[in-house]
Amino acid sequence: MLSAAVVVSTSAFAQSPIVIKFSHVVANDTPKGKAALRFKELAEKATNGRVKIEVYPNSTLYKDKEEMEALQLGAVQMLAPSLAKFGPLGVKEFELFDLPYIFPGRDVLDDVTQGAIGKELFKKLEPKGITGLAYWDNGFKVMSANKPLHLPADFKGLKMRIQSSKVLDAQMRVLGANPQVLAFSEVYQALQTGVVDGTENPPSNLYTQKMYEVQKYVAMSNHGYLGYAVIVNKKFWDGLPADIRSALDGAMKETTKYANTIAQQENDSAMEAIRKSGKTTVYNLTDEEKTQWRKALLPVQKQMENRIGKDLITAVNQESAKLGYK
Repeated sequence: MLSAAVVVSTSAFAQSPIVIKFSHVVANDTPKGKAALRFKELAEKATNGRVKIEVYPNSTLYKDKEEMEALQLGAVQMLAPSLAKFGPLGVKEFELFDLPYIFPGRDVLDDVTQGAIGKELFKKLEPKGITGLAYWDNGFKVMSANKPLHLPADFKGLKMRIQSSKVLDAQMRVLGANPQVLAFSEVYQALQTGVVDGTENPPSNLYTQKMYEVQKYVAMSNHGYLGYAVIVNKKFWDGLPADIRSALDGAMKETTKYANTIAQQENDSAMEAIRKSGKTTVYNLTDEEKTQWRKALLPVQKQMENRIGKDLITAVNQESAKLGYK
């Protein structure tokens, strides 16, 4: 009977295209949006049409808080959530990526995501019914608000939008701000109406969601990182024919190279467009101001040791030291 079921299952895969619904919350013209479309193109080509990728951008299928549950239930097969989303799922180690100034350079970040640490983090998703396929870059975050943010004291009393993350909550609190958790799709209106005073984002998100139109100042702080994990429903993935899974893996590897190459280009272009718009004042922090930010935010690493894991934080800092960072 089991043998017959396998034959029927394989036959069903052969008869009609396997549909993979790929849901995400950002626009098509962001690094993640473009990468999702590139994966669709490469995956359908690599499988000779045996797989059809349906991409649903801009929260058209599921919002921030809904998509992870939808994946686990099998209502959608693929997501690319920001790394902050795994903390609320119970895999707190992923909140490592939210720690301010944990990655002093992109080379440290690459060592972590492409090496043993990144692989171990993906293994922790499997008991949740999730398989991790790749890490996609977006970039380092800037702060925006309706007042200049030059020093930590400037944050005092501001309502700052964050993703749902204990680390980001702690980050804003040590700066003296009041963190407000909001879905990504709700941020523009919240900024426009004064529900929140400011937020943090890579430039590409700030630009494509038009948040810069309702923020007077942008500080080029590069204080934190925003990246994504491309994930699939484990049961669905394990149930695919081996040759299909192999072809999709190959398409994902090629897409990841593309995604991580364009991320910095997209952020640079977005920042230039924001500057040219004249709608917001963009400024760099001085060396002294950067020192003050780091000094204020460094205690967050210590605060989060019990949550994320002291050994994990130490391992990343050791990667930094190996690459010559102090």
